[in-house]
Amino acid sequence: MELFFLLLLIVIMATALGSGYPVAFALPGSAILTILLASGAGYLFGGGVDAYFGSGGPSQWLSAGVTNLRGVYWEPERDTLIAIPLFIFMGIMLQRSKIAEDLLVTMAQLFGPVPGGLGISVVVVGALLAATTGIVGATVVAMGLISLPAMMRNGYSNSLSTGIIASSGTLGQIIPPSIVLIILADQLASAVDQAGQMRQTLYKEVTGELMMPSEYAVVSTSAGDMFLGALVPGLVLVSLYILFILTVAILRPRLAPAVHHGGQFDLRFVGKILLAMVPPLTLIMMVLGSIIGGIATVNQAGAIGAVGAMVMAGYRLHPGGRLQFVPAIMALAGLGLIAFVLSNYNTNVQNIRNAEDAFGINLAIFGVVMITIAVIWSGYRAYVNDGALTGVMLDTAKTTSLVFIILLGAAMLTSAFRAFGGEELVKHFLEGLPGGFWMKFAIVMMVIFVLGFFLDFIEIAVVVVPIVAPILLADPEANITAVWLGVMIGLNIQTSFLTPPFGFALFYLRGVASKAVKTIQIYIGVLPFIALQIVALFIVAAYPPLVNYLPMRSSLTAETAPPPINPALQYCVENYIAQEFERNGDSILAAIERAERLDLAYLPENLREDFEDGLEKARSAFPMIDEIEEIRQQLDEKAVDYRPQHTIVRALQGDARRIQAELEDLRVQIKRGFGDTEALQARVDKMEAEREALLEQVPEEWKALQTAYGQITSADRRARGLYRRTVDQAYEPVQELIDVVATADTLAALDDQIAALAADAPDMDRETADARFKEVERSFGDVAGANDIRRLLSDARREIDDRSPDPERAAEYIAEARTLFESEVEWRTRAQDELLDDLREYKAAISGTIGLRQQPRLPREQALFVASCNAEHRDISLNF
Repeated sequence: MELFFLLLLIVIMATALGSGYPVAFALPGSAILTILLASGAGYLFGGGVDAYFGSGGPSQWLSAGVTNLRGVYWEPERDTLIAIPLFIFMGIMLQRSKIAEDLLVTMAQLFGPVPGGLGISVVVVGALLAATTGIVGATVVAMGLISLPAMMRNGYSNSLSTGIIASSGTLGQIIPPSIVLIILADQLASAVDQAGQMRQTLYKEVTGELMMPSEYAVVSTSAGDMFLGALVPGLVLVSLYILFILTVAILRPRLAPAVHHGGQFDLRFVGKILLAMVPPLTLIMMVLGSIIGGIATVNQAGAIGAVGAMVMAGYRLHPGGRLQFVPAIMALAGLGLIAFVLSNYNTNVQNIRNAEDAFGINLAIFGVVMITIAVIWSGYRAYVNDGALTGVMLDTAKTTSLVFIILLGAAMLTSAFRAFGGEELVKHFLEGLPGGFWMKFAIVMMVIFVLGFFLDFIEIAVVVVPIVAPILLADPEANITAVWLGVMIGLNIQTSFLTPPFGFALFYLRGVASKAVKTIQIYIGVLPFIALQIVALFIVAAYPPLVNYLPMRSSLTAETAPPPINPALQYCVENYIAQEFERNGDSILAAIERAERLDLAYLPENLREDFEDGLEKARSAFPMIDEIEEIRQQLDEKAVDYRPQHTIVRALQGDARRIQAELEDLRVQIKRGFGDTEALQARVDKMEAEREALLEQVPEEWKALQTAYGQITSADRRARGLYRRTVDQAYEPVQELIDVVATADTLAALDDQIAALAADAPDMDRETADARFKEVERSFGDVAGANDIRRLLSDARREIDDRSPDPERAAEYIAEARTLFESEVEWRTRAQDELLDDLREYKAAISGTIGLRQQPRLPREQALFVASCNAEHRDISLNF
């Protein structure tokens, strides 16, 4: 019966959508109606309201949808959703203020003389508008109204013109900042959690180990990562469009002739172009640059974009005059002043130390006041000129409400879909497909492509993605990242705007196009661009670093980058070290040999032995890396025979696990007395026989192959674990010794304190001794390697502070502390003169390889290598 209600859910939703019922109400309405029908049928015929649910009951699944809604609306720290109204406001403001129109006209005049130049200008402007708006409908309509008549007047083919306009208008779906990418990031964040649990469960079932290594965890994403990941694929798509237009213009000039600008290319024209291009480009750089540089989060960048768009609208909507650009100039001056203050002054109010700091704070306040006045002034201009601000606010509220209501409806629909076992059904179907991950991925992408004929991007993103994304992300075969999956889905959804007969971009263009343009011409015109988008999909699928590299690089080079000891980085870190040992191993060994020849005889025994032991471990890192490389080659060789058997057996075991899950559900139904127990028991017996038959198909040689491969895998883990412990122990002593030796002068400066303490100690009372000794102890506690002196002074203090004071014993401790102090100062001073430079040279020689794990963050060279390495998808399925 669960399947019946699942089918009923889909039929009700499809009927509602097909009849033109608003999506925002069709999704939750179909969910609520189906759940009520299922609970009513269960109450009447099944013995309980939860009889026809896969698990749980109607209240549980309805509350799950509401809980998801509460998470959407009541968690303001979720910057992925806060950014939506900000970017919508930014895009609509640029459209209403006609800045986008100015950009399109001037770019057409600039590129017109080039073969196909008018079409190229439409693509370029479409990309720029995509980077400032992210709203497809407004972009297509604007370019259709402005550029289509111009292209028709200048002899462009109607099909080519409409194809260029429709496809360029959809670039806002993939070029950041994009509302689609923000919604996908939000949906994928929860999908990653589910995928992580699924992968953890799979690892436990197939290996028997309770904990999965963290390096096998699913890589999450954020809106910022999605923006970075989509940037290069978006540019690839733009390049394909331009290349296609150039090719058409060269091979068939009559379809896309050159258009010469009627005016002159003089300084006035240059000024016009700069005024049209520089402000939007500056805004793009501020919004995307702040995200890429780690300066601002996505919602903060959205606020920058919204404010910047309003300042630009302030001078564009103004009728003219001497004061036209004053607010914009004030805003730029204020930003420049703040940037100057941040570069030259400490702006932390709590850390004001002198008049210079106070002056910097006052300058910053003045800059903020200037920006505030500029924003208010620009907002007032936008309000009084054509009511632009009012219209933008209303449109923003409408669009944002639409997005959030659809998110609510999708949350409830997804809960209902899961209530009737739909998610498990999809999972079982996909996992039962031959061909592994790529077959599942291809099927999902084809389904999304087909759904794009009928559904808007929001419905696809919030209904389909939560169901299929966890299944794809959990698969260890491709071990894809969430950002790559999100960008691939985004590219696919973008294609849905162009696909006849229901592509939304086609409707938008049809609504503003001349009657001379036939609908069939629009359909024919978009076909080459659909093909180009599919080509882009294959390019991004074949080369994941196009998506993964920039987010990885940004993460590893940021101030908040994870430390090199992070388990997720170890595989690539060790690859880097192996290459460095091969290239520069001789120089590193030479540095170790020089360190071995240093005279350490006068150092304390513990420091000397630790340092010498560290040198020995540093030497042993080389054969350990060689062993790791040898084991990796063995794994590659063994995988040739092991992988086919592994694929067959894991597929059989997966089918057996699915049957086992169904058996458990059936046994629960039998136990609770739901339905015909005899028929259910017969079904249980049959399925148990099927399960046993599946397991009997496991090849006899499987155990031997698994054991042999498992032994090499265990050897690999042991070798890597031993290497990591060894290099950590090799680097720590040299760092400790440098820290101790470098404090020779700091320690010597405490001579007066310890001497005064020794002289005054016999006459101190308990309270005075407690205060004086603790002060000196703190001073020694701040000096590396001086804890023994501090401990002796602490022992002396306790003797004085004891209920039965022992001044003589205290004096002995103080004398011992002074003797140790003099010894420490002596050998540290000598080591500072004779060893410190050599120790630092040795540390520099090994810090990028042997000592890399102990660095606070990856150096730039290593970070770029690790980012490039992690950008590739690594198959880890043989570990499962």
